[in-house]
Amino acid sequence: MKFIVSSTALSSHLQAISRVINSKNALPILDCFLFELQDGTLSVTVSDSETTMVTTVEVNESDADGRFAVTAKTLLDALKEIPEQPLTFDINTSSLEITVQYQNGKYSLMGQNADEFPQSAMLGENAVRVEMDAQVLLGGINRAVFATADDELRPVMNGIYFDITTEDITMVASDGHKLVRCKTLAAKGNERAAFILPKKPANLLKGMLLKEEAPVKVSFDSKNVLFNLKNHTLVCRLIEGSYPNYNAVIPTANPNKVLIDRIELVNGIKRVAVCSNPATNLIRMDIADNKINLTAQDIDYSMSANETISCSYDGQSITIGFKSTFLVEILSNIETPTVVIELADSTRAGVFKPVYDEKQSSDTLMLLMPMMINA
Repeated sequence: MKFIVSSTALSSHLQAISRVINSKNALPILDCFLFELQDGTLSVTVSDSETTMVTTVEVNESDADGRFAVTAKTLLDALKEIPEQPLTFDINTSSLEITVQYQNGKYSLMGQNADEFPQSAMLGENAVRVEMDAQVLLGGINRAVFATADDELRPVMNGIYFDITTEDITMVASDGHKLVRCKTLAAKGNERAAFILPKKPANLLKGMLLKEEAPVKVSFDSKNVLFNLKNHTLVCRLIEGSYPNYNAVIPTANPNKVLIDRIELVNGIKRVAVCSNPATNLIRMDIADNKINLTAQDIDYSMSANETISCSYDGQSITIGFKSTFLVEILSNIETPTVVIELADSTRAGVFKPVYDEKQSSDTLMLLMPMMINA
């Protein structure tokens, strides 16, 4: 079996999918790339047994179909050092010896039996199918993934919940302290359906979707989800279980509204938080008369800081406490220069929303639970 392929094309595709591979695998075959050549198209597969990614690479010429596995790290390190040029792969299918010929030399590598590689999960006949614009999907994942939990007791919180209706698709993530809800009207399903996408494949998709222009085909059943992109396919096992009713925790009656410059607020919080108690990172907000007064103190070390920031405020004077690290995270994941903060009282969650100049096809809301302030 022999084929010729561009070194940079192969290297970029392998780099993109290699992040699936775990640093330690129970099965040695999972440290490998699975190469499959069929009808002049080369597909390369990687898996960590829960997530499988496949990429296709154009080959310049080939003489026969076949499949083999090769250690990923060795091949990646070798390709990094080779500038753009054709590479000739020659594989002895019986002994699994691999020769990679480049301009001034060659690598001799030992392949592994492709049959040992685990088979990719197949979707059931009753799989639900939806189509999403790549940038809409990327935007939702980007905004939501930071709010996912690392909770062994409640695994459903460790992923992004896709809530699909016949009118819209909503992506939700929460760790019990903060919550992100990103609803898009630019995509919808043919029926009511939902799935929970784990954090690792969500982060892998982020890297793949950046350059994607065509719509992404999403198919899922009760156990697995499949994302079909132009040159990549990602299949992963879903998190099983029922996601909590996220709408029930979002306060709807929020009479107090703050309109403020997002960057100014983030920088103010970062400056004041230097003097917060490291155990709580508590920052106090006193809001009244179109001003937010930020205060932090660490009584143990007799440190304190405060800063006043101008804002546009409609409501009663209010004092509320938040964890500064969560505040910075939420505000950093909002893309607009101005943000509106809606508050009910000091014991209810604060609702953070981006302020757009024009009407958007998506509706983003972020929520943060307050902290108790010791008087």
